[in-house]
Amino acid sequence: MSAVPEELVTIRDLIRWGASGFNAAGLSFGHGTDNAFDEARVLLAHALHLPFDFADDYLAARLTASERAAVAGLFARRVESRKPAAYLTGEAWFAGLPFAVDERVLVPRSPLAEWIERGFSPWLEPDGVERILDLCTGSGCIAIACAMHFDNAEVDAVELSADALEVARANIARHELDEWVHLFHSDLFAALPESRYQLIISNPPYVSEAELRSLAPEYGHEPEIGLLAGKEGLEVVVRILAQAADFLSDEGILVIEVGNSEALLCDCFPEVPFTWLEFERGGHGVLLLDAAQARTYQPVFARALA
Repeated sequence: MSAVPEELVTIRDLIRWGASGFNAAGLSFGHGTDNAFDEARVLLAHALHLPFDFADDYLAARLTASERAAVAGLFARRVESRKPAAYLTGEAWFAGLPFAVDERVLVPRSPLAEWIERGFSPWLEPDGVERILDLCTGSGCIAIACAMHFDNAEVDAVELSADALEVARANIARHELDEWVHLFHSDLFAALPESRYQLIISNPPYVSEAELRSLAPEYGHEPEIGLLAGKEGLEVVVRILAQAADFLSDEGILVIEVGNSEALLCDCFPEVPFTWLEFERGGHGVLLLDAAQARTYQPVFARALA
């Protein structure tokens, strides 16, 4: 993108100009925003040291020459690098909470935030939840959100990537949850002590090889380990399904985001009565099984692994 035209002087002007430039460049969105205007607003707020949700009253404010240059520079980086805005600002929001992010972790964007805020009612009574397990925690956003929204719960957060664990550890410290969120360097359940959880939740890798090749360049900046899950995209999901029953309490539930792999999972396991959660703020591909269902169909999942 070129320098800001002289006739564009307000915050509103620059957001519109940035959005037009992003659309002209064919950028892809989906890492915290879903359109060019919101992406431009997030980047402008960062460049001007404003809160990301600054009031609309600011839109008519005029910018200095140095502020215009700072905004234009950040917009240009977005176009030229194709990095998602969160990697350029170093921050993303999830379930109303800020998280530090970089290219060691996926950008938080799971629709699970909505159900965490709702406490997974009616399946759970939030005040009665004491133990939660978050598999494939990445930045720690799901584990931390669970700790914030389930007042009495301790959360075990599991991650295979040592790099991602460093980011998660920083986010746990940022939210002062060291006594409530405990990190484990583990391949799913392998390094966990024997325990039972009322909620096992996961946003694991679930992208197939074909889908990964088709994704926009923005996704290429994210760690492949957080996206790719074998040729068909179900490798990690089925492993969780085959083992989770051994770690669920009698009243517990298992919740897994599988995204676009939903149809294939249903085709592979037509006999399993998955509950597919519905979302008011947009989202799909999140399954729920209660403990009894997870135990009943555990042999089915185990045979699929074999």
